[in-house]
Amino acid sequence: MSSKEKPTLGGTRIKTRKRNITAPLDPATFADAVVQIYLDNAGDLELIAKSIESSDLNFSRYGDTFFEVIFTGGRTQPGTTKPDEGDRHSYSVLASEATREAIFPFVLYIQKILRRRPFLIKNLENVTRRFLQSVELFEENESKKLAIFTALTFSQKLSGLPPETVFQPLLKDNLVAKGLVLSFITDFFKEYLKDCSIDDLIALLKRGKMEDNLLDYFPTAKRSAEGFSDHFTKEGLVSLVEYNQKKIFDVKLKEMKAALKTQIEEETDISEVIENVKLQVKDAIIPDVEVVRMLWDVLMDAVQWSGKNQQQNANAALRQVKTWAELLNAFCTSGKLELELMYKVQIQCYEDAKLMKLFPEIIRSLYEQDVLAEDTILLWFRKGSNPKGRSMYARQTFVKSLEPFVKWLEEAEEEE
Repeated sequence: MSSKEKPTLGGTRIKTRKRNITAPLDPATFADAVVQIYLDNAGDLELIAKSIESSDLNFSRYGDTFFEVIFTGGRTQPGTTKPDEGDRHSYSVLASEATREAIFPFVLYIQKILRRRPFLIKNLENVTRRFLQSVELFEENESKKLAIFTALTFSQKLSGLPPETVFQPLLKDNLVAKGLVLSFITDFFKEYLKDCSIDDLIALLKRGKMEDNLLDYFPTAKRSAEGFSDHFTKEGLVSLVEYNQKKIFDVKLKEMKAALKTQIEEETDISEVIENVKLQVKDAIIPDVEVVRMLWDVLMDAVQWSGKNQQQNANAALRQVKTWAELLNAFCTSGKLELELMYKVQIQCYEDAKLMKLFPEIIRSLYEQDVLAEDTILLWFRKGSNPKGRSMYARQTFVKSLEPFVKWLEEAEEEE
């Protein structure tokens, strides 16, 4: 046998690359198929959901088209809400009545679909955002239906639709200027608050990054605190008005505290400080009781505390009282306000360990500086201290700590 190697074929093997051939988009055929399911089941959402579940339609590719069919009854033209060519049905969200009873079944229906195909939530976001940005193309009644639908999706917690999907697209200047956004958001709030509290609504607005920007939904001519109150009061949303008023109040009070603390730390002349506080109180319409509470908070916040040295803390607190007694006196203009100041001092001494034992000394100092009248102190002592949120033991502790001073007052009164 020959030991020679057998000849082999030479050359290079050429590999051909396979191409991924993608079928062209055909949303029209998909939409017609979904419409046919609606027509075959005469709009019965239970039966439609079952038919869709068992169908082999490509929802991952035509998710937006699917929700167009749900909302409008057929396919819409790209980027708009206008009907496109193709079959249509009359069982859509926008074809229903503008009531929660008529629209709620659609929310449940979509929830069923999303449970089976959670990836469709993104398509729901896309279509919702597009419709809201084009709300001017809808009839007023249709806009209300969209508002009810979106409110129900949140109040019933039936979908994973992010709040910003609803609240942010509405901030288009032309829509706001025409009052369309205010009308939509008002219908949304009214429907949502039928099931949820004002705290729930505020939490939702916070998630949607609109809690501090509700006035942005108002046309420029109505964009004011008064316009806000007038509109929502007229619409019966009093809880929202009260929340907004409290928010405005809290902001102004915070600004006042910051300005006052700066003046105190800079040792501004007391007469100037009093005048500034009076002007701010008048502008912000802050109740006298809140002013007294605020003054005490700021005075104590401005004290340079020395940690665990109780005597230094006592001296610092009493020095502050003596230095700014004229300021307190300017606003404690009645027995009721003096009593409120005593309550405020008591609560702070209860909540702040370093002040706990200073209560009688602070009260005595306020008396000596003519901030608290004798009658006010005796009334507090005889009728009981502030009971709100305080234990009986704590109240008795404060009353007992003031006994020596009260006894001195009573003896002085008898001598006179």
